[in-house]
Amino acid sequence: MSFRPSLALTVTLVILAALFGRLGLWQLERKAEKAALFERFEQAPSLSLEQALERNDRFARVEAYGRFDAQRHFLLDNRIWQGRPGVHVLTPFTLADGTVVLVNRGWLPLPPDRSRLPEVFGDDHPREIRGRLNVLPTEGQRLGEADRLSADRWPQLMTYFDTAPVEAALGQELAPWLVQLDPGDPAGFEGRDWKAAVMEPKVHGAYAVQWFSLMIASILIWTTLGVLRGRMLQRSQDDSRPSANGADKE
Repeated sequence: MSFRPSLALTVTLVILAALFGRLGLWQLERKAEKAALFERFEQAPSLSLEQALERNDRFARVEAYGRFDAQRHFLLDNRIWQGRPGVHVLTPFTLADGTVVLVNRGWLPLPPDRSRLPEVFGDDHPREIRGRLNVLPTEGQRLGEADRLSADRWPQLMTYFDTAPVEAALGQELAPWLVQLDPGDPAGFEGRDWKAAVMEPKVHGAYAVQWFSLMIASILIWTTLGVLRGRMLQRSQDDSRPSANGADKE
């Protein structure tokens, strides 16, 4: 078998195979990270909210006693639940020592007309809540203008979460954490099936298989094209040689 891949083809193969292989390894790394994250979520301790805040213990199961702010709520837009668009309701919760933490009370549907915001029920009676301690929502890639929050218009719809304008609208400093309200708490709404992350480890594993498959496919293509090129060159060389009969006639 004549195997003669071109230099350009070989260079392309090396680049693609290295790229696909690296992306596959990266997805395996992400899978391991997510697996550790999900394990940490499942094995998180039960603490008072004050203890969890002091320890910065993400995913801790927390209990807290305090008051909801019955009048002021932030509606975090572009939250999807069961294929439907809506918002997450973030309500300030004040502890006995004056610490204010945002509580994600779950999901509410949002009509296409953004000028008609959903009504958020609640009261400011002292109460105990249970939930999970988690990080505040991240901004992500911001497109368009920043949200303009006001101290005299409630509830307030936000496309992106940004701590500074939220604190300015409240006139209060927030704890740098979020409580995800327990699914069984009557103060919440729908969509409180909290997870450690949106994407599970098995998804990263599937992506890794895809990248490694592309790496193998690129090697097979390189091999096939190298063989075909070798055969073509061999045939061309054979055709250019004078035949034995022709040499005898001369």
